[in-house]
Amino acid sequence: MVRTEDLTFDYERLDEEGNVESKKRAVDHVNLHIRPGKFIAILGHNGSGKSTLAKHINAILTPTAGTLWVDGMDTKDDEKLWSIRQDAGMVFQNPDNQIIGTVVEEDVGFGPENLGVPTDEIWKRVEESLNAVGMLKYRHHSPNKLSGGQKQRVAIAGVMAMHPRCIVMDEPTAMLDPNGRAGVIRTARKLNREEGITIILITHYMEEVVEADHIFVMDGGKVVMQGSPKEVFSRVEELKRLRLDVPQATLLACELQKRGIPLPDGILNNEELVDRLCQLKSKM
Repeated sequence: MVRTEDLTFDYERLDEEGNVESKKRAVDHVNLHIRPGKFIAILGHNGSGKSTLAKHINAILTPTAGTLWVDGMDTKDDEKLWSIRQDAGMVFQNPDNQIIGTVVEEDVGFGPENLGVPTDEIWKRVEESLNAVGMLKYRHHSPNKLSGGQKQRVAIAGVMAMHPRCIVMDEPTAMLDPNGRAGVIRTARKLNREEGITIILITHYMEEVVEADHIFVMDGGKVVMQGSPKEVFSRVEELKRLRLDVPQATLLACELQKRGIPLPDGILNNEELVDRLCQLKSKM
């Protein structure tokens, strides 16, 4: 679905005459492969380059050097731009960047309408998408009168309604409460499992990625760690050095290991931790 080859991107600072005054490298020779139908997480502290990488997948940014392909299409090919954006939908951290309608249901239906989806199918998708994010009862409201979290749900519904092959979520739950975050992640997993949509999730909440198929960890514009959730979260001390948290169950298991309790690496949730502790108790 997504492949990069030595992907590099520099932010340029221009002087008053338009000449390049300085450059800051945000993505530094990144090579990765994301297969169709996978749930992928990209982690990294602020300034690690993960959001800049995400904007390349939707061709909002194009590489300074190297190449990124979406479903075999080079993002530098202007003729493929709209096909790429039809394949790879984007959910931003700030919903105001992508809400344009004056009524919630019209905003959610805007994308499918531009794709030429028949009217009856558009309204079916609008209802399904709003229901999935818990915003169906607000379908006739103005987005301007919604809270930040409610706006984010509408933005996510708008992308879902277009049924893209890949959805890139750049910290989509940052403005939601814990229940709202859980609902959005459940919806993303449902789209991934039931419809085979590739999900690329960028987040600071470690509990959101424990069921991902693969995790990429970025630092200084580079991919510095990757693997399954168990493989990545078993490296607790390395993640701490990268200024990243780990799931609470993983951290607790690590502390218990330090105190001599023989637990395996990479415990990801409370249920697994309790199960392992009960097994140890039964052997005593």
